[in-house]
Amino acid sequence: MIEKDWVEEGDRAPAFTLTSDSGEKVRLSDLKGSPVVLYFYPKDDT
Repeated sequence: MIEKDWVEEGDRAPAFTLTSDSGEKVRLSDLKGSPVVLYFYPKDDT
């Protein structure tokens, strides 16, 4: 298996955990079976 730092279109997403706007930890596995869209927005004035 080749390890890489990015995901290409059509690749399976790797397991990850992110913090929501409300501070809740959300794991990709928690959303299994649902469509998932990640939207990254930098803090204002950064």
